[in-house]
Amino acid sequence: MTEADERSVRQAEASAPAGVGRRRFLGFVLAASTLTVAAELGEAALAPDEAAAAVPSLPGPAEIYDLNDMLTHATLPTANLITIRIDPDGTASFALPRAEVGQGITTSSAMLIAEELDLPLERIRVTLADARPELLFNQLTGGSNTTISTFTPIRVAAAVARGRLLKTAALELGVALDTLTAKAGVITSTATGKSLTYGDLAEKAASVTTSQQSVTLKDTGDFKVIGTAQRRIDARDAVTGRKKFAMDLQVPDALPTMVCRPPTINGTVRSVDNLAEVRAMPGITDVVTVSTGVAVRGRTFGQCIDAVRALKVSWGPGSAEGASDATIRDELRRAELPLPSLDLLTKSVDARFTFHFASNSALETNCAIADVREDSAEIWGSLKSPIVAQEQIALKLGLPVSAVKVHVTEGGGSFGRKLFHDAAAEAAEISKAMGKPVKVMWHRTDDFRQGRAHPMATSRVRATYALGNVLTYDQRHTSVATDFGHGVGEIITSEAARLPVGDLTFSETIFALTQQTPYDFGVVTQLLSETDKGFNTGSMRNIYSPNVRCAQELVVDELAKRMGKDPYAFRRAFVKDDRARAVLDKVAEVGDWGRSMPAGTAQGIALHPEYHACVAVLAEIDCRPETTGRKIRDACTGPRVTKVVCAVDVGLAVNPRGLEAQMMGGIMDGIAITLSSGLHLENGHFLEGSWDDYFYTRQWNTPPELEIVVMPPTTGQPGGAGELGVPATSAAVACAYGRATGTMPTTFPINHDGPLGFEPLPTTPPVPASPTDGLDRAY
Repeated sequence: MTEADERSVRQAEASAPAGVGRRRFLGFVLAASTLTVAAELGEAALAPDEAAAAVPSLPGPAEIYDLNDMLTHATLPTANLITIRIDPDGTASFALPRAEVGQGITTSSAMLIAEELDLPLERIRVTLADARPELLFNQLTGGSNTTISTFTPIRVAAAVARGRLLKTAALELGVALDTLTAKAGVITSTATGKSLTYGDLAEKAASVTTSQQSVTLKDTGDFKVIGTAQRRIDARDAVTGRKKFAMDLQVPDALPTMVCRPPTINGTVRSVDNLAEVRAMPGITDVVTVSTGVAVRGRTFGQCIDAVRALKVSWGPGSAEGASDATIRDELRRAELPLPSLDLLTKSVDARFTFHFASNSALETNCAIADVREDSAEIWGSLKSPIVAQEQIALKLGLPVSAVKVHVTEGGGSFGRKLFHDAAAEAAEISKAMGKPVKVMWHRTDDFRQGRAHPMATSRVRATYALGNVLTYDQRHTSVATDFGHGVGEIITSEAARLPVGDLTFSETIFALTQQTPYDFGVVTQLLSETDKGFNTGSMRNIYSPNVRCAQELVVDELAKRMGKDPYAFRRAFVKDDRARAVLDKVAEVGDWGRSMPAGTAQGIALHPEYHACVAVLAEIDCRPETTGRKIRDACTGPRVTKVVCAVDVGLAVNPRGLEAQMMGGIMDGIAITLSSGLHLENGHFLEGSWDDYFYTRQWNTPPELEIVVMPPTTGQPGGAGELGVPATSAAVACAYGRATGTMPTTFPINHDGPLGFEPLPTTPPVPASPTDGLDRAY
């Protein structure tokens, strides 16, 4: 720009408010060949809002500062590194530093850009960023945090781009800045009628130096895209098969690879008796022993399966040798923290609940591609913590981090599983051992038996009451240790000074930052203790909340019963928050709470607050003998959920259609973990080995009546939604079951201690009678 040009722009901006305010932020125009901008947050965003004290229950840590707050604040130092590029074809390109695993964040991110940039949604290109170590903690996908933490930075970057384009257009057209309007990617002068497209201006608006820009974001009242129901931008590719997952990528010379794994959890290879024979099998190129088993590489996955089946391996013991459901339950009970003693002047509800191991059960099994060379490595996979993956793989390979490239691919589900990079690390190890690129895929049985599991837990609850009031609520949750080695531990360490939980372990910190009670129950304590028995564990959609909330809401039902109150009215009388009360009222209204129902059927209602959002669920269940006795493929029997109504308040729903989909998925998860889907542990291994014996919610048990109510915006900011629907559904279904049967359930899933209902697969790969015998079940 010439000096005169700069002067005219400054004059046009003279009436703009100065400083950084509530909607005014600083961003950057980066030095680049085409317009590239970045976001930086204002100082006000560094201070979390303080929660008002609740009476009579004091606010718990999660009500003051929760896990989502911690994750958001950890991203702030690198928020200015989130960039948007305007291309000469008039499109906007954005590499999202998060993992898309079906939750729809590429769509919601595109909506934020479209809003502030005044560009049609179809002209936004969102891809997934490779591992970027400079982002520090700003590339972890978890805790329902993506939309919350990127809501402002993405908008700031888009607003900077729009402002830069307007300034450049003013110079090109020779008009005052305030005579220009931007709409659908076209800038028009109201004074002359002349216009320029964003594509026309992309290169001219580029900067040879990096400079700071001040922008004002749109007020919520001016939103035209945010808050509207939008179809997913990747929907067409998904339904037409053009969407690319890790196993769809064509990396030169990367051949299918699978691993023969031990019969018990984390067993080790002692010897392979027929190595030469398997190496000579049709299509097999390599067979090597690695830390997780024996890897085979072949021309097709079918040939790899045949080779895995043919291997004769002598195995060493695993890390959970001899363990069973009963032994782990006993260990957990011995590790339970004591409850406070009873006051003789009060009455109490005492209960202990058991929650068995569960699988993340993502549709896409663990898989990754690796090409490891002498001085470099390249990895492809769906990774929710790619920086940690890059660092740990580099360490394992003996390479500098800069020599390891990690590409994040879209994933077919995660539910916490892809926070860990097990498949990517394994692929790198195998590629190094073979000296060739590999395309590693776990078969389904690997996933259930050797993958990450949601840990088994017990929850002991005592609530005391007198004179129509709940005086104390104490919960002692005891769990097999949850592994937080995926990057969250480092965030906890870095944020320790601001955490309201003192000097706790990683797991205890996560528990304290996620668990709360939405009710005024006097003195409330919720504590965690753990046992570590050598299992591969991880977060599963909501970490502790589904178990903790299920136990709490069942006790709430029991309190209501003993105090002669209706379960809904009881909750309403004790609930702390107006937003929570509103969703509770909504599901009671829409679900016709209290309607007359046949014996053996009932309604259940539950509430769950989380991450600046809240949800209520009303569920109806049919436990009559003619229903519970029905068999599905000679396996699945039990109660049937017939109706679910869900009311959800996330503050500001960026994409209400996507929010509805999230709630539907969470509802299916909640039904599953309460009624039917769990892992049976026997002699150091899980019995479940495929989809036909892990009873996730089936079509038969999907409620024919399902209604999602998205509440009107209650704040100007989005709350967390990715995990929100699971705990409330789990609890509502459990409460409905208790009311229908007259007995409070205490073991989950409810069908776990009944007949197994299936014949477990062998613990070692069987030798088939024919090349395809049993492949549909075992592999």
